[in-house]
Amino acid sequence: MSRMYFDHAATTPMAPEVIDAVTQVMKEVFGNPSSIHQFGRQAHEYLENARQTIASSLQVKPHEIIFNSGGTEGDNTAIIETALARQNFGKHLITTAIEHPAVLNTMKYLETLGFEVTYLPVDQKGNLAVADFQKALREDTILVSIMYVNNETGNILPIPEIGAILKHHPAYFHADAVQAYGLLEINPHEIGIDLLSVSAHKFNGPKGVGFLFKTDAIQLPPFLHGGEQEEKRRAGTENLAGIVGMSQAVSLLKATDKNSKRAEFQQFQTVLLKQLEAAGIPFEINGDVEQATHHVLNLRFPGVRNDLLLMKLDLQGIAISTGSACTAGTVDPSHVLEAMYGKGNPTIKESVRISFGSDNTLAEVEELAAKLIAILTKK
Repeated sequence: MSRMYFDHAATTPMAPEVIDAVTQVMKEVFGNPSSIHQFGRQAHEYLENARQTIASSLQVKPHEIIFNSGGTEGDNTAIIETALARQNFGKHLITTAIEHPAVLNTMKYLETLGFEVTYLPVDQKGNLAVADFQKALREDTILVSIMYVNNETGNILPIPEIGAILKHHPAYFHADAVQAYGLLEINPHEIGIDLLSVSAHKFNGPKGVGFLFKTDAIQLPPFLHGGEQEEKRRAGTENLAGIVGMSQAVSLLKATDKNSKRAEFQQFQTVLLKQLEAAGIPFEINGDVEQATHHVLNLRFPGVRNDLLLMKLDLQGIAISTGSACTAGTVDPSHVLEAMYGKGNPTIKESVRISFGSDNTLAEVEELAAKLIAILTKK
């Protein structure tokens, strides 16, 4: 039985070039980047070359890249340290109801410390209204944290528009770009983003490594305390093999490739949906295909339990999901779909997430469609 993977929003397989880069560093570059002898200097050179590569991809200064363990650490660092450092200027924070748990649970934690959080709503297509953001923005707002691309619908949120508004407001602007970085060209300085979280395993890099962009225009204390790594901004010996692997994954990302990937994913969606339509399968799309990266397709099949559908596909070697990987395996419903449709809506338990990656082929998509049709038409 062949195996097919359609859960790239959860994680992606490492590219062969990334595996080679990681392996080479693990074999040959074992020095501590903070050591001053030749082994340390060699490791430090690899570290700074990786920092330069990643900074260039965002058109920012190398100094503005802080290596860490991934998106969750980046989100926690940006949000908690901003809140604690700026609470004398206000205690109001703004986010959305559809953020990743790394943001939402961090906001809930800050509420226990006396901060006030506004959770912006979205419409039934999962879109955020800029007007709602403008209404929520106050003089005592010290931080706005909004994801660039939603991990369950693939919707692109109005980050440039919000950044333009915040250029005239003292609040810091943080964007969780975990789902966006590998598919969209992002220039934080141009958009007005102060802090940006990225995780390598979402774009064919290693797990357990990522980075936080922090503009030099703002000052924040370190989240982790200890040694003087990352210019005293993030203590702990750097995961050099992971960082070099992430840098290699970044090197594989080119603007033209990002555009072609999104076009290919859109083709995958079109083929899959046309086959379902031709077979007379009733379905609904959760999200806005006109405002999306197309790597995520969230579908509702009325009357079909999503956990059973996932299980039947898994038995045939096909991997999809019912939502965020950080909540998968639990009985909790999708908070994203709840925000879109309201709690208790049947859509929530009848929807699945299909997410494409660079290793998928059109033939695989056609086979996925055939397997879906066979399962959904079986009496």
